[in-house]
Amino acid sequence: MAAYACDPGKSRGRLHEEGDAVRGPRDAFQRDRDRIIHSISFRRLRHKTQVFIAPDGDHFRVRLTHSLEVAQIGRTIARALGLNEDLTEALCLAHDIGHPPFGHAGEDALEAAMAGAGGFDHNAHTLRTLMLLETPYPHWDGLNLTWEMLEGLAKHNGPIHQPGWAMQAADALRPLDLESWPSLEAQVAALADDIAYDNHDIDDGVRAGLLSMEQLLEVPLVADGWRAVTARCAGVTLQRQRSELIRSQIGVMVNDLIAETRRRIAASGVRSVEDVRAAGQALCGFSPAMRDAERDLKAFMYANLYHHQSQLDAAAGARTVVAGLFDAYHGDDRGMPESWRASMPASEPDRSRHIADFIAGMTDRYAIARFREMGGQVDLPEGF
Repeated sequence: MAAYACDPGKSRGRLHEEGDAVRGPRDAFQRDRDRIIHSISFRRLRHKTQVFIAPDGDHFRVRLTHSLEVAQIGRTIARALGLNEDLTEALCLAHDIGHPPFGHAGEDALEAAMAGAGGFDHNAHTLRTLMLLETPYPHWDGLNLTWEMLEGLAKHNGPIHQPGWAMQAADALRPLDLESWPSLEAQVAALADDIAYDNHDIDDGVRAGLLSMEQLLEVPLVADGWRAVTARCAGVTLQRQRSELIRSQIGVMVNDLIAETRRRIAASGVRSVEDVRAAGQALCGFSPAMRDAERDLKAFMYANLYHHQSQLDAAAGARTVVAGLFDAYHGDDRGMPESWRASMPASEPDRSRHIADFIAGMTDRYAIARFREMGGQVDLPEGF
């Protein structure tokens, strides 16, 4: 590994000492990855929205498949840069665990419901889930992940200068140096996420009939790739050409990211992970040309897919479900499982935060089912 990679042998450790019980062939970051994979929260991603809320087809991506794709891209980049692949993979797998049902629509509804209790943020809720809400161990709450894992999840999008209540609570439990830059492994995980959804959402959008290749050719990055694909893949089906476009476009973005990151590392002169944290800027990133091309692609996707009327209608229904559940449980918690009722705080804002924790852990289909059991009506499918 490179000198500026995170070394599991030099980890700042875990909040709770585990002794010799977990000694074996795995290092600290490999255990972090495995704890994520075996967690209940990770399994629930199978039934949480990526783009389409409770989709009809079997081939659309969900949070779980998206996280697996991000991890594959992240490992490839980490290997090329000499970084710790296991930490990168663990961060990629865990990055969306804090998402509530229905993706960003559910998050918007919880943020509004929690306006008087500090709000809701899915990134901070990832930490809250992994540090407190997961309870597989007999003597402490959370998965007891390494400091480097928690730091990377907290700061994968950069330093945090004004943390919300949930991030403040995580930092109080385990100080995470929130105002410094994160490790390169965390920076890679963030951009692997961008590469994955930039490209795979195209595939799902076309599959759903909400995007056409004619529309996509308005985007210069896509148009360039499409010309190359159709030239070398003439005579094959449109579906095969589209798959080749997605595959090649991911490769172009990955190669650009690796080259630009190598250039920044060399220019910065970093020699250790502490140098990375003190660099004062992101060292992992796209070249200026690719950054502009990716920005144009994102703008197209927001205008034509994420804000498509069918998506807006589904999001409105999702917000109705989440807001309805929050109001119902806040007024009468008897609809909650006994384990959650037994630990219900008596006063605010903790009561609202407890209810939000419960709702945020729901899958799309569980939330829809509970809402309908309460007599709520919403034009969404039962689930998938």
